Amino acid sequence: MVQAIPATVVTLRKLKQAFGLQQAQDPNFFPEWFKAYAALNNAEQLLLDRVKANFTELMEDPPMLENSVKMVVLAPLLDLAGFYHKPFRIETETSVDVELEDEGLVIRGRIDVLVLQSRLWLLVIESKRSDFAVTRAIPQALAYMVSNPETSQPTFGMIANGNEFLFLKATRQPTAQYANSRLFSLINPSNELYSVLQILKQLGGETIAPR
Repeated sequence: MVQAIPATVVTLRKLKQAFGLQQAQDPNFFPEWFKAYAALNNAEQLLLDRVKANFTELMEDPPMLENSVKMVVLAPLLDLAGFYHKPFRIETETSVDVELEDEGLVIRGRIDVLVLQSRLWLLVIESKRSDFAVTRAIPQALAYMVSNPETSQPTFGMIANGNEFLFLKATRQPTAQYANSRLFSLINPSNELYSVLQILKQLGGETIAPR
């Protein structure tokens, strides 16, 4: 009998057992988050400064819930990254089933925002309430990412709670591996939304580039 469990209770140990998923030790496995980025223009910087100011204002009455995170922070980031235009397509609240091989187990969950291009998953975005540590959502995001039917291509992800942002990369072939970026935070003195947007643009370019 197949057992169904919610993605929110999946652990890294379960993913390791089911998929052989390991954390990559080679720093060059995920160079997309730290390689040289294209500079942002003044208009982009001004808008991101306003996004940070809006978030800071809302943080005076915590917690800021998922819908607020999407509206105040994620929506302008996706716009500036160009993900509302072809060849990208946006889906929200997408249902996903992840079948674990030889486990008789199906992980079921919903992705908050899914960015697609040519039927390939480009970005899995998990937005959480502002007082929810993004590290707690890593297993959930990875469970979604390894369910990508296009196993020959890497899948990129971002977990965001409005204040913190973490990027992920996962592969299924030839080895099931993942790695994460450093943690970006709006609590830091500089506006780290600049770097977040630059990485989003970088990942968008990587995933539509010829291979």
